[in-house]
Amino acid sequence: MLDQKLKNKKILLASKSPRRRELLASLGIDFEIVIIKSDEAYPSELKREKITEYIAVEKSDVYGKLNPDEILITADTIVWFNDQKIGKPKDKNDAFEMLSELSGNTHEVFTSVCVRTDSKKICFSETTEVDFDFASDEEILYYIENFNPLDKAGSYGIQDWFGFTKVLGIRGDYYNVMGLPVRKLYQVLNLEF
Repeated sequence: MLDQKLKNKKILLASKSPRRRELLASLGIDFEIVIIKSDEAYPSELKREKITEYIAVEKSDVYGKLNPDEILITADTIVWFNDQKIGKPKDKNDAFEMLSELSGNTHEVFTSVCVRTDSKKICFSETTEVDFDFASDEEILYYIENFNPLDKAGSYGIQDWFGFTKVLGIRGDYYNVMGLPVRKLYQVLNLEF
């Protein structure tokens, strides 16, 4: 339950992700979806959560001015493996390469969230380590053909077939891997706004 002072606020979620929408709705928060056109470019010297922080803030800034009764939430998620960012795949071949590389290894998932009003901005990041079991070429192809992971960072969803069959364990927030660290977001909304 949100703090009473938030009941009169209009919460805006700037995200195309159905998973972020589902997670925010699961908190019992009424919100509206807004679409922001952002190229998600970032300075090449940024690494790890500094990339997602930059993009989440950039999305927030692109939206522009807010009314006093509005709270805007933007977020960005990446997979980090072998000292490089793994974003959403360009196509099925790219998805296959990503999953083949992640197979049998541990990677990190970073999500950064920016929460902003007309007078305040708070950004935070969450990190989760994910251990993958080995996946055969046949399993990877089956997953890509049947579960369409092209809209997911790292080409997989922890909440679908690949997560069910290949995630050995995680350290950190499960929902962070889905794209929205809801526990931390709930705390920030209640304590800071």
